[in-house]
Amino acid sequence: MKIKKLEKYAKKWGADFFGIADLKPAKPAIIAQGGELVADYPYAVSMGISLMDSIVDQLPKREQRAVAVNYRHHSYDIINIRLDILASQVGSLLQNKGYHALPVPASKRVDDEKICAIFSHKMAAHLAGLGWIGKSCLLITPDRGPRVRWGTVLTDAPLPADSPLEGKGCGGCKKCVVACPSQAFSGKAWKPSDAREERMDAKKCFEYLRVTRKQASGVPACGLCVYVCPFGSGRGKKKAGKSV
Repeated sequence: MKIKKLEKYAKKWGADFFGIADLKPAKPAIIAQGGELVADYPYAVSMGISLMDSIVDQLPKREQRAVAVNYRHHSYDIINIRLDILASQVGSLLQNKGYHALPVPASKRVDDEKICAIFSHKMAAHLAGLGWIGKSCLLITPDRGPRVRWGTVLTDAPLPADSPLEGKGCGGCKKCVVACPSQAFSGKAWKPSDAREERMDAKKCFEYLRVTRKQASGVPACGLCVYVCPFGSGRGKKKAGKSV
């Protein structure tokens, strides 16, 4: 099917970012995480929805219940629902065109020990040329930094794949590493051959969120690695009185 038609359809359903990933080079990593169920698909449609800057920029005050609730609700619950509906719509369109398609849940853990989903949305977005994996293990986009959540549709449709960004990265910046209250990040730059554990201790992050649920706000909220990233900071600051 025509890629422009698919992109137009995805953006109609709310995608701010859109790209096609060739998954064949990453097949060993895909098998290791999700098995043959997902590894049989050669391509991925990667789609992202931007977070609201007005919500992310309040994260330094996340101990306040109103801030924590708003961040958890709009930056996770609602965005994940939007991504799942988006993936379902795009998956149905591909199926109706005669191809196999598998929407991947936006945020559903399938392995409690590894604390991971069946497939990496961030890897697909990276392979689709939408950004790079930062030291926070988040997908960093040139324009929005990590202030984006991702959804994926796996497919066998022979779509023209995009290429990963070349010459992009975090350089010597370690703001997310320093800001992390659980000290979950090693500060090591991402390499395709490295396991996630070499860059991030997911259990430390999960435990911190569990502890925050018992604190003042009563809501698990952090997101400081999203807030401090220079590639996304300041996006929500508009000039007063500017018309829309």
